[in-house]
Amino acid sequence: MTERGSERSDANATYVFAVCWNPDPSAFRGLSGVTGEFPVRTLPLAKLTAIIQTVRAHDFTDEAWQARLADRQELECYARAHHDVVTAAAASCPTVPVPMATVYHGEQRASEALGKEAERFHVALERIAHHAEWGVKVYAPPPPAAGSLRTAEPSARVRPTPGAGLAYLDRKRSAQERRERSQHEALQAAETVDAEVRLLAAASRRLRPHEPQLSGERRSQILNATYLVADHRVEELAELTRSLSRRTGLDIDLSGPWVPYSFVGEV
Repeated sequence: MTERGSERSDANATYVFAVCWNPDPSAFRGLSGVTGEFPVRTLPLAKLTAIIQTVRAHDFTDEAWQARLADRQELECYARAHHDVVTAAAASCPTVPVPMATVYHGEQRASEALGKEAERFHVALERIAHHAEWGVKVYAPPPPAAGSLRTAEPSARVRPTPGAGLAYLDRKRSAQERRERSQHEALQAAETVDAEVRLLAAASRRLRPHEPQLSGERRSQILNATYLVADHRVEELAELTRSLSRRTGLDIDLSGPWVPYSFVGEV
């Protein structure tokens, strides 16, 4: 969707945040958008409405955007500003976010391009209306204690009793088997969690579990999933995750509601 290229220094462009049904224009008051120079506003598209902002075209050339991608702090600011506008829209009506930095050479070009995708937008909006995205993360219990194998290990300085080395290896093998069994049982329980939550949800997606060294989380994450849940079933979802935690003995984190980015498809 994005149109970029070399632009005159004084040329304007149209930045698109989202497409939705009947948004409340007052929802965007006070939002600076991605630049703060021009107001965030609506653009009628027949039965749809786009949430847009006028921006300076030279700020979104290929060269300018590549430089922004290399600056993590600036990129995070843009991402946060984009998300704030999408969240404001979603709070007032069903909303399909569009990718960050979707920019057109003026409102007419934006209207034409978005209008060609009207059917897909309607399908996505019908799917997510009166629904929100909820995240479920499941963590395995701590592995069984390894015991005092280190102190029991035969020493070259002390003559071991007959069979001591074999007994040590048996204990070590048993400890490894307990850890593997515990991990297997936790993974099976996590599958139970996913299966039961999917029965309640309208749609679901499995995501890659976060690595502890990347997330800073000490617990071992064994399920990272997101679900599209109807608004009237949110309390049921919360009770289900509490019940599943009690039944499985697993730590289960429920987060949301979020704008359903995971369930709007590629638009």
